[in-house]
Amino acid sequence: MSRVHDRESGSLAKASAIGPALAPASAHPAPQATGGAAAAGDVLSGVLRTVRLTGALFFVVDASTPWVAGVPEVTPLTPILLPGAEHLISYHIVTRGPCWGALLDEPPVRLDTGDVLVIPQGDPYTLASAPGMRDESGLEAALGFFRCMVAGELPLVVTEGGGGPGRIGVVCGFLGCDARPFNPVLAALPRLIHVRRSAGSAPDPLAALIDLVVAETRVRRAGGECVIQRLGELMFVEVVRRYLAALPAGGNGWLAGLRDPVVGRALAHLHARPAHPWTLGGLAKAAAVSRSALAERFTALVGQPPIQYLTHWRLQLAARRLADRPAKVAAVAHEVGYDSEAAFSRAFKKLVGASPSVWRRRRAAGRA
Repeated sequence: MSRVHDRESGSLAKASAIGPALAPASAHPAPQATGGAAAAGDVLSGVLRTVRLTGALFFVVDASTPWVAGVPEVTPLTPILLPGAEHLISYHIVTRGPCWGALLDEPPVRLDTGDVLVIPQGDPYTLASAPGMRDESGLEAALGFFRCMVAGELPLVVTEGGGGPGRIGVVCGFLGCDARPFNPVLAALPRLIHVRRSAGSAPDPLAALIDLVVAETRVRRAGGECVIQRLGELMFVEVVRRYLAALPAGGNGWLAGLRDPVVGRALAHLHARPAHPWTLGGLAKAAAVSRSALAERFTALVGQPPIQYLTHWRLQLAARRLADRPAKVAAVAHEVGYDSEAAFSRAFKKLVGASPSVWRRRRAAGRA
């Protein structure tokens, strides 16, 4: 990634350290009777808090034609851009288009002014002024580029391209989140999400957020870096909400389960009281459906039976508590619904591949 940089424009925006605390399971209120659509927002919010969605970094590209920029697979970038994070999600807001975005093995997508491109799974991809262009600079050049950015050696506005008459503007950002042991939102998203700016007259929350980001990048004000990082998190949530709303009828996956009246109610109950000693019968009664209907529909949509899903979610809650607090393993086990530390440790190691204490040490070392 060899680039020409406007060093007069300011400094790099670095990772945010702000993140909401995770309340103990006992602090959750009992669930109210609700439909799948109404429950989806609460469950989605709780999951995004638990997997610690965090704004990591952003910069602005001011490009002239011809222009191409490649981003490699994000695994080697993660310890550079947000140490301690397990996974990076990249997003791009086109402030002046058109341009083209593409996964390396997929056809390119045209991006116009106001469009948002999100790469949830960390695949390598390119942004370019024309379809079919490829960045040949390689991984080491990309790593060097991002190391310089994190060190504050490069500015907020990055000038690139071949000096031609066409101009392209893109706000590029990264978000960190947990991927293991269980992030149902991340697992439910496709490799690429393209959201077009709304052309209608109705208020558009995503368009309003994009306008705020663009305004913050044009006028340097105190606290601007933190504002844009927070806006990046909000935009990602809005993109997921829009993707959820646009899912076709008859689809499957965790997000489709949120929208389903039966499965959505069951998920709301599980997430509201994860430490409760749920059985399939008890959950079916709470969701006002038969055991067989719940088991069949939940498994078809979510991909696993309800109690197995609950086990995975309890272990995600435990992993977050282990990473964030110095509580004893036995206390964490009890908080997430295990009566036995030994049973909890066995389940944790089976899913994660490491004991709770080893997991805690590794996460602490990753943040150091």
